[in-house]
Amino acid sequence: MPTPPIPTEKRELVFSLLRRGVRVGQIERETGVSRRTVGRLLASLSVMPRPFDAEYDARYLTREERYEIARLHDGRVSVRRIAARLGRAPSTVSRELRRNQHPRLRVYLPEAAHAMAWQRQRRPKPSKLTAHPALRQVVQQLLDKRHSPDQISGRLQVLHPDDGAMRVSHETIYQSLYVYPRGELTRELKAHLRSRRTQRRPRGQRLNKHQRITGMVSIHDRPEEVEGRLVPGHHEGDLIKGTTQSRSAVGTIVERHSGYLTLLHLPEGFTADKVADAVVDQMTALPDWFAKTLTWDRGTEMARHADITARTGIDVYFADPHSPQQRPSNENTNGLLREYLPKGTDLSTHTRADLDRIADELNDRPRKRLGYRTPSEVLAQLLLNHITTGVATTP
Repeated sequence: MPTPPIPTEKRELVFSLLRRGVRVGQIERETGVSRRTVGRLLASLSVMPRPFDAEYDARYLTREERYEIARLHDGRVSVRRIAARLGRAPSTVSRELRRNQHPRLRVYLPEAAHAMAWQRQRRPKPSKLTAHPALRQVVQQLLDKRHSPDQISGRLQVLHPDDGAMRVSHETIYQSLYVYPRGELTRELKAHLRSRRTQRRPRGQRLNKHQRITGMVSIHDRPEEVEGRLVPGHHEGDLIKGTTQSRSAVGTIVERHSGYLTLLHLPEGFTADKVADAVVDQMTALPDWFAKTLTWDRGTEMARHADITARTGIDVYFADPHSPQQRPSNENTNGLLREYLPKGTDLSTHTRADLDRIADELNDRPRKRLGYRTPSEVLAQLLLNHITTGVATTP
């Protein structure tokens, strides 16, 4: 004849005594439940009960709240009403009932739920990258290519669309690189982050201090299609400069739709004539539909903007003073370029081949806003679509 099930109240009492650290023999005497049954109940938990003197942070559900959730849930009270009585969000109660139900019995037992929640909170936890060597190897390869953690996280979904094991959040990658306390990086791993920073902090802003240029056309007079990034062919440009003594600079031009980067080689300086010639040389190499407008800051190197328009047909527009946010694609790319062309160095030492290699590497980095495709992939698709349909669009 089968043994009758233990009443819920008595089962919860056993769990409560286990949590308090009471010995099995004493539990047997106080509850009338045999040692064997107590052992079986303990094994069913899959985790040890939480120590009685351990304290939760106020943002987590307490043991008493879990008992109240169980009582109301058994009484068929809705999740929203339970949440209102506890002063918690409905999503908190819903998630609690879903995540912490007994794995075998498929019912919500508050003492067992309290133990499982405690087990999840225990620290330290093994990193996902530690537990998955194949995933760690791919992440390491992409870090070596100077991809950011966010780019790696998104790119994994592109490279392994059907493999759920090859998924990791950007935060997990950061946590694997940063070590406690206070987010400091180990010397070995610091080189793998593009920023080389020892702490995570927001970037500052720099001011745009340039003299006025005659004949400028304001950014506010650009065609409306430029703002939406949906139509290819609209570019943003700027200079990144080397040391004052070297008077060196490299021009950067970024297409807004694809993020495709073109670098200007300026070995003889960055006077207006030299910059104009370099812009013409680079932009005339692009298809006409991919070279419609160019937006620049108010640097005097663009004083010959009218000549650029006359020789290429590209309309040149100028951003407002002190407004780098009006050229976001270019500003972001300039930050990336400083990994290769550091501040305080002589940029004239870089050859045309050096700049082509740098541009190729950046154009091969996946971008979040492109669905983690690369600028090169987007440009290739634009070229293919233009050849086959006569219209340069991407899906």
